[in-house]
Amino acid sequence: MAGRIPSQFIDELLNRVDIVDVINSRVPLRKAGREYTACCPFHNEKTPSFTVSPAKQFYHCFGCGAHGSAISFLMDYERLEFVDAVEELASLVGMTVPHEAASPQHKISRDLYDILELANRFYQEQLRQHANAAKAIGYLKQRGVSGESAAVFAIGYAPPGWDNVLRHLAGKNINEKQLLAAGLLIAKQGGGYYDRFRDRIIFPIRDRRGRVIGLGGRTLGDETPKYLNSPETEIFHKGKELYGLYEARKYSENLQRMIVVEGYMDVVALSQYGIKNVVATLGTATTKEHLEKLFRAVPEVVFCFDGDRAGRQAAWRALEVSLPLMSEGRQIKFMFLPEGEDPDTFVRQGGEAVFQQQLQQTQAFSNFFYQSLSKDVELNTIDGRSLLVEKAKPYLLKLPEGVFRHMMISKLAEISHVEPDKLSTLIFSDEGSKAVRQYAGSRLFKTGGPTPIRKLVQLILEMPSLAKYIEVEAIRGLNERGIPFLIELIETIRLKPHINCPGLLELWRGTENGELLTKLVKQPSTLTELELHLTDEDIKREFFDTYQWLKRESFKQRIDELTHKASLNVQEKQELRELSALLAANYIGDTAKEHDA
Repeated sequence: MAGRIPSQFIDELLNRVDIVDVINSRVPLRKAGREYTACCPFHNEKTPSFTVSPAKQFYHCFGCGAHGSAISFLMDYERLEFVDAVEELASLVGMTVPHEAASPQHKISRDLYDILELANRFYQEQLRQHANAAKAIGYLKQRGVSGESAAVFAIGYAPPGWDNVLRHLAGKNINEKQLLAAGLLIAKQGGGYYDRFRDRIIFPIRDRRGRVIGLGGRTLGDETPKYLNSPETEIFHKGKELYGLYEARKYSENLQRMIVVEGYMDVVALSQYGIKNVVATLGTATTKEHLEKLFRAVPEVVFCFDGDRAGRQAAWRALEVSLPLMSEGRQIKFMFLPEGEDPDTFVRQGGEAVFQQQLQQTQAFSNFFYQSLSKDVELNTIDGRSLLVEKAKPYLLKLPEGVFRHMMISKLAEISHVEPDKLSTLIFSDEGSKAVRQYAGSRLFKTGGPTPIRKLVQLILEMPSLAKYIEVEAIRGLNERGIPFLIELIETIRLKPHINCPGLLELWRGTENGELLTKLVKQPSTLTELELHLTDEDIKREFFDTYQWLKRESFKQRIDELTHKASLNVQEKQELRELSALLAANYIGDTAKEHDA
């Protein structure tokens, strides 16, 4: 297996690919000035709000907030993982995806897939051949698991004993260190190792490609813990993975809905009864990563919980996590089973028809949200309705801008008897200042609104070649928030002179600065009211005006530092005279001409 894709290749790929061609072949675009528009493919709309910028090689929907590079578009539109999207784009322009030589760490990662696959085959063999297999098979039959379902989910059995998998895989030249890294062994306090899974039914956990990345073990009796998962490893992070997703997508690549349950047996039972679009979290609460993975696969997610207090609390936690991800084209619903039931027992008692009937009674996101917040609130009084608004406000602020948020406000307005526009103003009137405060500690933002540094970063994203004109040493010591990242951005572009805007976004993908860069790219109006109509010369003029202001601030700061020193040496006195002269002359260095000369 190959190592990671070199960043240089990603840069070159995004330089050679035209995002307009990529999107237009899937979503017909219309020219509109410097950009292209279409009805957004990620939510239903009649008036186009989806724009594609050839200059930035970036798309953005003003309706649902979808945005990104050509890679991001393929990931969301074709529901591909990052590597698959890169391979797809590369094939379009006749490029072959290279892979860096694997480091020792990557070598360990690659080996883990093979080791876990061998371990899983061993456990499957034990279910058929071990002396205790009858006990395990009896348990599965008691739970109603058919042989066909056991084969579909590759269910196995870890027999009793302390070193079964250790001895078996040692015979295949796999050492204890590798088995420990794969999560198959536990280290003894006094030295040595023993098998993690013993006398348990084994459920392999697969990634999108079907590779075994972890294992789950269920006891045959009442021992504790009842369920035991692989520990976190180089390739397995339970807060990101979903049991059954591979099997569901293998059944159909055109699923429109995914049901989220809590246990392995729930997934197996529902699948056996014909309900294939089901996954389970791995002993953790639902995470943002879970939801992002689900929404790449389907537009609708249904959380299935017990109808008791614990089930509703779990549902509310899932709702809270989903708030920042809710946009048009995405739906979340909640399905509550009769108290004391779980999907496994419920479907076995009533069959698929009864389960499907219960599925028709799901609660929409908005209904569950307002029903939960309205509990113990007297909505027939002004005080009660006012309380509901205050309870809802912090959650509504987490919703992304768009039609869905507007409709959630309209629903609250209906309940609270307040005009929607007035209510929206009351809730979001301080949202802008709140957003500024939220990012006040970040590297690109400063309380009080757009800063020159933020403006410079935006202009550099618009035209990366401008970075070559900034003298890093002239601003390095400037005590302004965002300077460290601005310098990092400049130095990155100088190392990669041909990198474009989407290349920069991909370079910082998944980081705090990556999120902030994306915000700056998709909010061009923060530069100037006329940004959409700026020519290249306008952009350069805006850039140099801002940069010159920054240099003057740097001069002022250095002069202030020198004048407050108790004594100056000869060099510092000379520096002070030169800086004072430049500042007095209102120094405006025509950096472009200096570099072009």
